[in-house]
Amino acid sequence: QVQLVESGGGSVQAGDSLRLSCVFSGETFDDYAVGWFRQAPGKKYEFVAKITRGGGSTYLADAVKGRFTISKDNAKKTAYLQMNSLTPEDTAIYACAVRTTVLAFTWESADYWGQGTQVTVSA
Repeated sequence: QVQLVESGGGSVQAGDSLRLSCVFSGETFDDYAVGWFRQAPGKKYEFVAKITRGGGSTYLADAVKGRFTISKDNAKKTAYLQMNSLTPEDTAIYACAVRTTVLAFTWESADYWGQGTQVTVSA
C-alpha cells in the first residue's frame, strides 16, 4: 500500500521561502510521477506542479512559475516543492499525489494522495 507523508509547512511572512517534502513508501517510487496540489479555504484542490517519473521534466502552474521548483529524488523516495517569494495568495493546504503517468495528472486522477501540510503566508 502506497503512503505519502508531507512535511515542511508552516507560518511565514510574505517574501519568505519554504521547502515541502513528500516521502513515499510502499512501492517503487520510480514508477510514479509526482504532483503537488493546494487547497485554499473554501476552494477545491488546484494544480501547482508536477514532475515525470524520472524527474527529467517538470510542469508548473502559471501562478507559481519563477517562484516554485519541483524536484524528485528516487533514491530517497522523496519529492520536494521549493517555494520562494511567498505571498498571502499562496496560503493553502499543500498535498502531494502520485500517478503512474504525468499525462492528464490532476488531483482527481491521482492514484494516491497525501494528507497535506498547511502553509500560511502573512503580509
